[in-house]
Amino acid sequence: MRLARTLIGMLHLQPLPGSPRWEGSMARVIDGALADARALVDGGMDALLVENYGDAPFTAGRVAAATVAGVTAVAAEIRRAFDQTLLGVNVLKNDARAALAVAAAVGGRFVRVNVHAGAVVADQGIVETDAYHTLRDRRLLGVEVLIFADVGGKHAVPLVPVEPEQTARDLVHRGLADALVVSGPATGRATPLADVKRVRDAVPDVPLLVGSGVTAETVGDLLSVADGVIVGTAVKYQGDVRNPVDRARVERLVAAARRC
Repeated sequence: MRLARTLIGMLHLQPLPGSPRWEGSMARVIDGALADARALVDGGMDALLVENYGDAPFTAGRVAAATVAGVTAVAAEIRRAFDQTLLGVNVLKNDARAALAVAAAVGGRFVRVNVHAGAVVADQGIVETDAYHTLRDRRLLGVEVLIFADVGGKHAVPLVPVEPEQTARDLVHRGLADALVVSGPATGRATPLADVKRVRDAVPDVPLLVGSGVTAETVGDLLSVADGVIVGTAVKYQGDVRNPVDRARVERLVAAARRC
């Protein structure tokens, strides 16, 4: 999987079975995800990333079986409908093993892991790495699923101060991450270009993506340093993460990215 100038569109799933805001209809969840996926793919995105965004509040550890079943059901429909589009999975807050299992079951190509090295303080409390089991699960499953690991991550701060350069090196050399993601402080918040450059300088040969706050106005500058971007909020109607994907916004962002 090549990551040069890769544009990844977020599929923020509606609440799944067992979560506080679950509305009782998987058909509605799947239809919403398929509509968003169609807008992203037809708008020019290279890949899709499925995430159980609607399941807040999230657990700091393993998710419930119902969550894994729900994400798998949606991801399988996305894979069936868009079989030529790269697909990734992120199970919030940090169940990399569940994400890896879903990806293995449906033919996903990558997973995003929010805390793959060290520990952070988040709204879930202390969230710790489970890289030991994640890498062993991948070996046992025998799948070529890439690990995209966040450097720091959104909605969280390190448990103790750690320079992003050191985190990046640990993720790659000790956590065996295949690619790194640098984000802003929260969903939809801009990722400082200076932070992207710091990580790029620390691990210059590792694929690097920007994970939040990418817009049509900023994507060119970010792609001058990063290999790809993950976009969600900016391509929703009115730039509101709670809304469906707006194909016109997708096309504007894709056009801006292709010009640089």
